[in-house]
Amino acid sequence: MMMASTARIASRHRPRRIPHARLLSSAAATDIDATDNTKNPHYPNMFAPLDLGPDIGKLPNRVIMGSMHTGLEGHSIPKLLLPFLNAEDDHTDLTEMACYFGERAKGGVGLMVTGGVAPNWKGWVGPFAGKLTTETELDRHKVVTDMVHSIRIPTYSPNGEDATEPGRICLQILHTGRYAYHPFAVSASSTKSPISPFPAKELSTSDVKATIRDFANCAVMAKEAGYDGVEIMGSEGYLINQFLVSKTNHRNDEYGGENFGNRMRLAVEIVKETRKACGLDFIIIFRLSMLDLVKDGSSWEEIKALAQALEDSGVTIINTGIGWHEARIPTISTSVPRGAFSFVTKKLRDEKIVSVPLCATNRINAPHTVESILENGSADLISMARPFLADPDIVKKSREGRGEEINTCIGCNQACLDHAFIGKTASCLVNPRACHETEISIEPNSITPDEKLNIGVVGSGPAGMAFAHTAATIGHHVTLFDKSDEIGGQFNMAKRVPGKEEFHETIRYFNVQLEKLKKEGKFDMQLGTEISYSDMERRSSDDCDGKIDKWIIATGVDPRMPNIPGADHPNVLSYIDVLRNKAKVGHKVAVIGAGGIGFDVSEYLLHHDDADDHDKKADEVSVDEFLENWGVDRSISERAGLLPGEDVKMTKSHREIIMMQRKKGKLGAGLGKTTGWIHRSTLARSKCVEMVSEVSYDKIDENGYLHITVGKGDKKSTRVLEVDNIVLCAGQISKKDLEEAAVKSGGDLASKVFTIGGAYEAGELDAKRAIDMGTRLALSIKDENVVPGKHAFHADIGAEEKLYATMMKVMR
Repeated sequence: MMMASTARIASRHRPRRIPHARLLSSAAATDIDATDNTKNPHYPNMFAPLDLGPDIGKLPNRVIMGSMHTGLEGHSIPKLLLPFLNAEDDHTDLTEMACYFGERAKGGVGLMVTGGVAPNWKGWVGPFAGKLTTETELDRHKVVTDMVHSIRIPTYSPNGEDATEPGRICLQILHTGRYAYHPFAVSASSTKSPISPFPAKELSTSDVKATIRDFANCAVMAKEAGYDGVEIMGSEGYLINQFLVSKTNHRNDEYGGENFGNRMRLAVEIVKETRKACGLDFIIIFRLSMLDLVKDGSSWEEIKALAQALEDSGVTIINTGIGWHEARIPTISTSVPRGAFSFVTKKLRDEKIVSVPLCATNRINAPHTVESILENGSADLISMARPFLADPDIVKKSREGRGEEINTCIGCNQACLDHAFIGKTASCLVNPRACHETEISIEPNSITPDEKLNIGVVGSGPAGMAFAHTAATIGHHVTLFDKSDEIGGQFNMAKRVPGKEEFHETIRYFNVQLEKLKKEGKFDMQLGTEISYSDMERRSSDDCDGKIDKWIIATGVDPRMPNIPGADHPNVLSYIDVLRNKAKVGHKVAVIGAGGIGFDVSEYLLHHDDADDHDKKADEVSVDEFLENWGVDRSISERAGLLPGEDVKMTKSHREIIMMQRKKGKLGAGLGKTTGWIHRSTLARSKCVEMVSEVSYDKIDENGYLHITVGKGDKKSTRVLEVDNIVLCAGQISKKDLEEAAVKSGGDLASKVFTIGGAYEAGELDAKRAIDMGTRLALSIKDENVVPGKHAFHADIGAEEKLYATMMKVMR
């Protein structure tokens, strides 16, 4: 393989010295010198073109769609193995990936970066993951680049006339190193990552040199496949990052040791060889870890030295990397304030030591945040990744001043990162079409007049909103009923939880979209209206004006009430009493239940001040408070940006909480794979929350005190919790009364009632499933073969997901 890689590079690109060419003054990159008619009236900095030099040309705006693992990048599973996996989608063909990027290019983004593709098999993310090392793999990618290049992106020309630039896309080259989820992992030294079960083997010096050639060869193949450039992944704790720091680099050869020049040699030589092999007309982005957030990470002086060396080696753009994946500080979850880490990029930009454009990233999800970061000189470019899952048209809508119509990324990770870690194709909680564009098509007014239905939807939570929006968009007439005076359902409780302020945005989005449909005469909404079964019968009769053809029941869930003697005491509250009805809660609180709701309630109670009942929105969350609470050194004077323990300042808690669960083991074990640790850490670090497992709830006495038994057998003990309030978060039960009444009636209406969301399956208030279910049913509700009981549809299962599940079974 090494000889083939070398031959490819040598035969196709004569080695030549790349001149030291500074592409653009970073200090001037964001300072727009243009007349008013060449500026976007809404976000002038966001839509200022960026010149990357004569060999590459201009980017039409300052937005990059950052890399994400989607599962669409293909795989290298042997053909002989595929039939045994029996997958519904084997992802051998990259048409789905082409449609995914094509839709986002049409949305107006200036430059896109693919999910990570390995330069060799040892760098796989997981077994047989995507790589680019063969002609067959190269040919598969051409459908992606052809799609993107067929699209023109609007921009502003110096003379004020409308202009366009070609769609552009870069391939991310990712070698996972010790983060590899397979037994062939390699790294700078023989170490084991805390987030992978597989120990990594140290690369020999000759293996390191071969890896450098593999990176360059992968870049050459990317260019031949039509990619406009590559992003070399040098951050987030992957292989290159592992070489940079003494934490994981214990070598004593030319690629290790105390000398940082040796430790950065791998990164520099990869860029040099890539530039030499690919020429000047090829974008090279380097993702530089500017804030490792792990012990013994890089110092600021080392980061500056590497940035200068990367520019001298030929990079086009330096992108900001924040935090290793094993770091115990949140970097992209919804609890991270918007633009919280843009200060890092600004610090490097203010140093004025490099002149290539610098890109800010992490938790930037709204155009006004983009504009603010660019306007204050923090960066030349902005990378947004997950926001393009939520809304592929985020750039187009921003350009046109339609910010209120953006389906905002809420940073939940539930359908993107959580999927990636189990080999499942990514999607988006608020946009199920993401990564499923060929499977879910929502075209306005696409149904025929004969297919058009008059549909009643009962309940305006996530499932009801999603169904109503999709059904009315494609041409049905929808009437939405809800006994509440506002739409949103359980999201109206979630938005009050600290760290979930973004949920306001989803409600705003659906409000705007449904109002548009209402103006088009396709949608009606009757809030403050409770629908009974007799109402459904009456509205479904032939003599009713505006007869409803089919009913969608999206009434959600009710709290499960545990059978505890004394549970009717006035000090006992449900989570709905606390989060929706704003019941007053005392200083000492017992929380029964440690699922997602229990954690949400505990975080709310920990930080909620009854004297200030204002519900914060995302823009109101304090960046400084977040950084202080998590021990991030804003000055980056400390190595890796970590404050000493004694300097970490926790926000004062308002209550003392005892959180309990019946089962044995870690509380919150069922929370999101990539966010559960954040919730557990937030409560534990407050030092005001006691977590107790294996609890039996004996009774609640006349004082409202909770009597419990902890443990079993010889180890059990009893306690009396003298608390001010007990909050029940013991799960939910589906509200199926309308569905059950229809079935019980035995009449014709029973065949026209479809239950979705929490009313269909309670779960842990699963908004991802609810929105997906509502969207998919709306697209098929017209079909005669879609009947109650056979109306739940799901995404196709990919080969990667099947392989991951098989591997986990073997490992267990």
